[in-house]
Amino acid sequence: MDYQSALEYISSFGRFGSRPGLERMQWMLERMGRPELGQRFIHIAGTNGKGSTTAFVHNMLQAAGYRVGMYTSPYLEAFTNRIGAGGKDIDTKALVALVERLRPLLDEINQTPLGPITQFEVTTLLALAYYQELELDFIVWEVGLGGRLDATNVVNPLVSVITNIGRDHTEVLGDTLSQIAAEKAGIIKRGVPVVTAVKHVDAMQVIEALAKDLHAPLCRLGRDFTYQRNHFTLEEQSFDYHDQQHEWKDLRIQLVGEHQCQNAALALAVIGQLQQQGFSIDEHACRVGLAATRWPGRLEVMSKQPLVIIDGAHNPHGTRALQQALREYFPEKKISMVLGILKDKERQEMLAHLLPQASRVIFAAPSYARATEPMLLLKDASDYQVPATTANSVAEAIDVALADLAPEEILLVAGSLYTVSEAREHLKKRRN
Repeated sequence: MDYQSALEYISSFGRFGSRPGLERMQWMLERMGRPELGQRFIHIAGTNGKGSTTAFVHNMLQAAGYRVGMYTSPYLEAFTNRIGAGGKDIDTKALVALVERLRPLLDEINQTPLGPITQFEVTTLLALAYYQELELDFIVWEVGLGGRLDATNVVNPLVSVITNIGRDHTEVLGDTLSQIAAEKAGIIKRGVPVVTAVKHVDAMQVIEALAKDLHAPLCRLGRDFTYQRNHFTLEEQSFDYHDQQHEWKDLRIQLVGEHQCQNAALALAVIGQLQQQGFSIDEHACRVGLAATRWPGRLEVMSKQPLVIIDGAHNPHGTRALQQALREYFPEKKISMVLGILKDKERQEMLAHLLPQASRVIFAAPSYARATEPMLLLKDASDYQVPATTANSVAEAIDVALADLAPEEILLVAGSLYTVSEAREHLKKRRN
């Protein structure tokens, strides 16, 4: 089996979609020799900010001298982006070897009443097998969808993290923020500390109640740790951080937007919990790790002349943060937009956040089965006084938008990580 064959085999499970539940994972793990046992996980759930927070925690631990794995989803450039260790993606040969090793079990479970297994479960199992081989110090472990029934929820972490709660995947997680919070809070384990930046009162009450029932110490933004943003540019922003053990001034990050200061503060609170458990992570490592963190596709500047920005805002919580950042960074600028949104998203609310700031918009569908038809988005946009049209692809939409871009006008590409992934690839080709 070569790398392409391995990817095709993994992709073959995609047709089964999302099937919440841990029975298939437990069946596989038992036959794999429980690779999750004996490993140190930091488990990160939430509606948005999971990836950035994961990257911040990973980089601070790595700067402190630890050997760290990082599991994230989805990927932007290559499948191997999802399974990392030591700051590098999994080697393609290592991935092929793991697929070959697990294939007999994967084929077997699909013949049982538990099957079929899903692509995300397969990827999660590959990651666990990989990390077992490497014998790492820590694994920063991002939830795929929800928490309680997510494939990642088979580990007993050192710290559980819930970044925030917003409306997304309502067909699976529930219609209310309380219902969604209950699913996300399903990663909380007995006696394991929980760190959260959740602000919504009802959602927070759900998390507090479960943490109390499980005797899991709860560390909350605004009560147990705080941050104060100082200055920001498109290249850098700084903030101060405070908790019971630390008073750190002028911490620097490259990621753009006020919400990234919050994600960085949340990551620092996670480090604080690990310090309380006896792990050595000093202030210098935290500063170096934060400053080194990049997370592609999140308010990422792809070009300065003209200014082209891509952002993976893919739900109302994300588009609201993007709306705030656009107002803050570009209050007087005209913004031309290319938008591609998936079918299962609250697209009317997302458009309500973005279109009032648009000078024009081109709708396009990423090459993904769940993409919304551009004509539907065009119909939704008729409520706004914004020139709007459609394109046959994300790449075509970008080319048209750039050809029509006025001097001093900004191009924003957003709406889903699949849209952003295609945009990123196309913009790199144009640049080369």
